[in-house]
Amino acid sequence: MKDKLLILGRGYIGGRLHEELGGEFFQERISSFKETEERIKKISPSIIINSIGYIGRNVDDCELDIDKTLLSNSFVPVILGEIALRNNIRLVHISTGCTFHYDYGADKPITEDKTPDFLDLFYSRSKAYSEEALKLLCVQYPVLILRIRVPLDNRKHKKNILDKLIGYDKVIDLPNSVTYIPDFILALKHLIKIKATGIYNTVNKGGLRYPELLDVYKKHVPNFSYKIVDYRELNMVRTNLILSTRKLENSGFMVRDIHEVLEECVEGYLKY
Repeated sequence: MKDKLLILGRGYIGGRLHEELGGEFFQERISSFKETEERIKKISPSIIINSIGYIGRNVDDCELDIDKTLLSNSFVPVILGEIALRNNIRLVHISTGCTFHYDYGADKPITEDKTPDFLDLFYSRSKAYSEEALKLLCVQYPVLILRIRVPLDNRKHKKNILDKLIGYDKVIDLPNSVTYIPDFILALKHLIKIKATGIYNTVNKGGLRYPELLDVYKKHVPNFSYKIVDYRELNMVRTNLILSTRKLENSGFMVRDIHEVLEECVEGYLKY
C-alpha cells in the first residue's frame, strides 16, 4: 500500500516538500492536542512530516516572541509525537543541527548520538527541547528525526543561504555543514522507504566555506563582489560546525560532497 503523506508547515521547507512529494498539506494552526488529533484522523495519513518551526528573520527574532517560538519549535513536535503514537502513524520531524558547540581544532564531525550542548541561543534551546523529547519515542516507535543545517537551494527564497549571502556586504570564512535541499529530499525519500527511525544528520558531506559558494556565483555574475570578515567581528551569538554523514551513508544513501553541488546549484538558481 502506498504511503499517504501529511505535510505540516507553511514555510520554506514545508512548501518544498509538498511540491516534491505531494500528499496532503496541513496549514492550520496547531494549538491543542484534541483539535489537532481530530483533524489528522479525518485525513488518516500513514506518515506525518513535520516541518513546522519558527525562526523569524533570523534566530535572534526568537527572543522577541518566546511564546510563538516555544509553541512552534518545542510543543507542536511533542503534540504530533503523541498523536502519531496513539494513532499508529509514522512521524518524520525536521530538526536542526544548530544545537552544538564545535571546536575546529579538536572535534571530529558531530555524530547523531551526541546530546545538544549549544544552549546560548533560545532558538537552539527550543529545538533541542523537542528533539530530546522525540528521541525517547524513537526507541520503541516509528519516529524519524532529520537534522538539517543552513539550507542551500537551486531556487530563490529568502531562507536560502545563497539568497542571504548575496544580500550581505560581508561574509565569514569558516567551514560549515550545509543541507542542499534537492539532496535532502532524496535522502528523506530513501529513509522513509527503508523505514528508518532515530536521528539522522541530513547534510552534505564536508564543510562549505561561504566564499567558495560566492566565488561560483561570481563566475556567473562577474559584477558581484563581497568582503570576508572574521566571524568574531560580527559580535553575534552563532554556532559553526560540521556534522557527520556516516550514519546516513551507512543506510545506503549516497551523500554528495557539498562542493560537488555548487555549480549545479548556482546554475539552477540563476535559471529559476
